[in-house]
Amino acid sequence: MDLDAGARTSAGDPPALDILLSGTVFLDIIFTGLPQLPEPGTEVWATGLGSSPGGIANLAVALSRLQMRTGLAAAFGEDAYGDFCWDVLANQEGVDLSHSRRFYGWHSPLTVSMAVEKDRSMVTHGHPAPISADDLLNPPPPTRACFVHVDLHDDEWVRTAKRNGALLFADVGWDPTQRWEPAMLRQLLEGYDVVLPNSVEATRYTRTDNVRSAAAKLAEIVPAVVVTRGPRGAYAVDSATGEEADVGGLNVAALDPTGAGDVFGAGFVLGTLAGWPLADRVHFANLCAALSVQHFGGSQSAPGWGDIAAWWRLVGRRDERDLRGYAFLSELLPERGSTQVRRASATIGLRGIS
Repeated sequence: MDLDAGARTSAGDPPALDILLSGTVFLDIIFTGLPQLPEPGTEVWATGLGSSPGGIANLAVALSRLQMRTGLAAAFGEDAYGDFCWDVLANQEGVDLSHSRRFYGWHSPLTVSMAVEKDRSMVTHGHPAPISADDLLNPPPPTRACFVHVDLHDDEWVRTAKRNGALLFADVGWDPTQRWEPAMLRQLLEGYDVVLPNSVEATRYTRTDNVRSAAAKLAEIVPAVVVTRGPRGAYAVDSATGEEADVGGLNVAALDPTGAGDVFGAGFVLGTLAGWPLADRVHFANLCAALSVQHFGGSQSAPGWGDIAAWWRLVGRRDERDLRGYAFLSELLPERGSTQVRRASATIGLRGIS
């Protein structure tokens, strides 16, 4: 697989990055093993606890663990949380933070995630970043692709990257107004190449009652559409090639679903830039997401190539219909190493033994 194939700047050299991101980095504190959410005036003990960078860091780490050159532009607080998130992203995970900045007096955003019965509830606190993405990315570095959580803001850096040849991936996210205006969605997605909504977002924005109809309507706006269905897999359609793929979920023991959608997106980005058929891209993304929900948190639950290879060694010889779509891994994985990745720990800033 050659990720550089077909990707060149106007000068003929490969771009500095495979993928460029911008967004908010949170410190995520994740409780798992909760019997139920706490009721007013009560206390509930969790059997599991993890801490890791979250928010846009989920996607950045997932992409970097798939050996993609990943750049992130974000604001970081000059506090212990900011120190931890910066260190994990830059030094442990190899994410390029050259377009990120630290700010004194602005504290890092925080999310507490509580996993109950294969779903999660969250409490978040934070303040708007003291700098915009356009200020951080003025101009954006050369990149093969960008992944954008689209909202009402019309970011100049995204338009600039598009003019410079970047492929644009979009996540539409939850509409806090719950009006789900189709006209607004069309405006937000203009110029994007791939959109990856979940089934609720897709059906509500398109006023449909099933993912196939929703994907067909979204494909009138964006060439490639992938509608994720959580543990039930995903459905995708590419109007440019006429391909479609309907991939069921994998049977795994889920611990925490936080960030699984971002991990799915990372797998799909890699397959797209590598030029894989649509079905292989969806299967690979589906596998990445399934492996991630077996661990704490969103970012450090993301699998590396070693995790993917270990899964295929375990199940690859089974003659099961739902695994046949993953047969392409047999040719792909020998090219990859078995580097182990780190998982979320129960605390931050562990001191070394003196």
